[in-house]
Amino acid sequence: MWGLLLGLCLTGQFAQAQGTATLRGSVADSLSGQPLAGVSVGLQGQSGGTATDALGNFRLAGVAPGTYTLRVGALGYRGASQAVTLAAGETRAMPFTIAASALSLAEVTVSQPRDPNQSLAAINQIDKVLRPVNSAQDLLRLVPGLFIAQHAGGGKAEQIFLRGFDVDHGTDFAVSVDGLPVNMVSHAHGQGYADFHFVIPETVEQLKVYKGPYTARFGDFVTAGAGEFSTKTRLDDSQVKLEVGRFDTYRALVMLDLLGNNNRHLFSKKPESAYVAAEYNFTNAYFDQPQDFRRFNGLAKYTGQLSDRTSLTLLGSHFTSSWDASGQIPESAVREGIISRFGSIDPTEGGDTDRTNASVVLTTGLPGDAIIRQQLYYSRYNFNLFSNFTFFLNDEENGDEINQTDDRNLYGYTGTYDRDDRLGARNLHTTFGLGTRIDDTDLTLRRAVRRTITDTITAGKVFEQNINAYLDETLTLTDRLTLNAALRADVFVFDFRGIITNDDGNLEPLRGRKTRARVSPKLNLYYQLTPTVQLFARSGYGFHSNDARGVVRGTVNGNALPRAIGYEAGSTFKPLPGVVVNAALWALHLEDELVYVGDEAVVESAGRTRRYGADLSVRYQLTRALFADVDLNYNHGRLVGVAEGQNFIPLAPRFTSVGGLTLKNPQGFSASLRYRHLDSRAANEDNSIRARGYFLFDGVVSYTQSRFQIGATAENLLNVDWNEAQFANPSRLRGQTTPVEEQLHFTPGTPFFIKVNASVLF
Repeated sequence: MWGLLLGLCLTGQFAQAQGTATLRGSVADSLSGQPLAGVSVGLQGQSGGTATDALGNFRLAGVAPGTYTLRVGALGYRGASQAVTLAAGETRAMPFTIAASALSLAEVTVSQPRDPNQSLAAINQIDKVLRPVNSAQDLLRLVPGLFIAQHAGGGKAEQIFLRGFDVDHGTDFAVSVDGLPVNMVSHAHGQGYADFHFVIPETVEQLKVYKGPYTARFGDFVTAGAGEFSTKTRLDDSQVKLEVGRFDTYRALVMLDLLGNNNRHLFSKKPESAYVAAEYNFTNAYFDQPQDFRRFNGLAKYTGQLSDRTSLTLLGSHFTSSWDASGQIPESAVREGIISRFGSIDPTEGGDTDRTNASVVLTTGLPGDAIIRQQLYYSRYNFNLFSNFTFFLNDEENGDEINQTDDRNLYGYTGTYDRDDRLGARNLHTTFGLGTRIDDTDLTLRRAVRRTITDTITAGKVFEQNINAYLDETLTLTDRLTLNAALRADVFVFDFRGIITNDDGNLEPLRGRKTRARVSPKLNLYYQLTPTVQLFARSGYGFHSNDARGVVRGTVNGNALPRAIGYEAGSTFKPLPGVVVNAALWALHLEDELVYVGDEAVVESAGRTRRYGADLSVRYQLTRALFADVDLNYNHGRLVGVAEGQNFIPLAPRFTSVGGLTLKNPQGFSASLRYRHLDSRAANEDNSIRARGYFLFDGVVSYTQSRFQIGATAENLLNVDWNEAQFANPSRLRGQTTPVEEQLHFTPGTPFFIKVNASVLF
């Protein structure tokens, strides 16, 4: 099979330019011996450079004879350099080991030669070290410009806002963890549903952010962008951690290194690591109705080198959660004193969910600087939610509570072939990808009264498969100019067998199968103006799929895969050694914003939309231990072909900002004071109802020594009354006699909250 792929994606092996030399080598962690991927490698004073591949190897070809200083470096590691003299036609091998060190922005490089589309790499690397992460939700907030909101008891996926989108629960932003897709297609609660709560925050090692639809590796849901999270390959220490906070909040964490540094091995005599981690959370939260929120996460991971050219990663995890929810409440009920800000109209809302994951990744190096990475994964997923958004609007006696269930098996395979070549005197990097994903799920939407099922609205089995392939080429046109061009093809099979409520309110059978395809070209340019200034211009097509039930039923205007086109221009630069800046001007056009509304089992179409905006991120190391950061994001979005004043995109953010000061003292004391701001914005199309903005301060302090850590986290330091999730919709209270009108409904945000923690490291 791979012989066929080689023939498809290779552009040929080109002879090395006569009279030049080649440098090869590897970079590994000095403590564990594990190879390090993505380490910058270059010749001091020379343009260009490269980065280590998935096996920690690098190659610099076409080097003129002479004496140079070869330098390798990565954020969080002490840079290393070595003098080398090269003769014409020589190939020299140079292995490196580098040691972890304190954060220094001077080590940050603005180019990403191995993955040029990751222009936010420098920012992401800094944020993972600087920004406090106390929960799975905080991990999502590491994406510059991304805001989240929770409105169902803490157990449901968060609502996501990014680049002028109300992404709902993930319709236009793709999330993955260790190659496992988080977004769920044709989900009971909404398309692209991305429940990130199965991730233990302390296990996350890296985040890669790709804004816009410019990268061929991503397909479905990648219109506003994508976030790739990776968990640690090894633990520096085993750890036991306890947390206690306001509102009956408790958390326990255990992380155990199974191999340590005692030369114990499982599958080979080469570097290996294995660890397990588990956490348990409980809180009643700040609502009048106790949430009784409980969540358990468990993870086991093995990473090892089977040979010099082969590595293996095995991962298994399990997550389960249950909760009661106060739900969103109407402003009028609070204003009239019917309930408090933290009250509830239907206290029987809530639910439970669980997910079990298994993944195996085999990475193999081939002759000719080629690497094959293959991953197989499986997820078993269950979801059971009771919610009520309109209270007694449709049924004045029993109420409008609904129950949504999702019982799913998810299977997938991804394979990539990477190869470095020479096209004449220029470097060419080729990536060919092939993958498939199958979702086999039973879905229901039913009416309920106080969690007792009374009626069925829709029920059935969804089978949905995505088959995809892409070819990605990165060519250094000159010593400064790099071209990245790619083409991706996706084929979807939508199949539904079940029953659904028709327009007359009666149940009728629905059976059907449809196949749709989408081709998405990408074109990106990168210009290295100086070693500290990179300019970029990017463009590409993307899409998000629609719910299989809407596709089969034919209620999506014949558009199962609405297309998006995005483009942007910007720069990543370092005006000073301790300052890193990323700036971009962008635009994004959507063919049709189709959303499957799981609460009603219908498809809503907002029609065409147009967005544009500006992003600015600055990271500044003021002293060896003091850092400042700020993100500023302006977004302007409107419905296309709709009268002025009636063309607002509901809940789309216009301006967001986060920032703060962080102290990371090498002697163990750390502190961070942070703010987050989301502006007021239209909650409906004519802007007659406004979602209220907020400005909050949070703080974190910790003290770490070799064998223990203590700390405290405070949210909403000024105890501001703020709305987290907000929606404009009509509703009716029990016994209400006044006319029903559309109004703002909200979930109150966290009041002043503090928790303390203590860890033992061993």
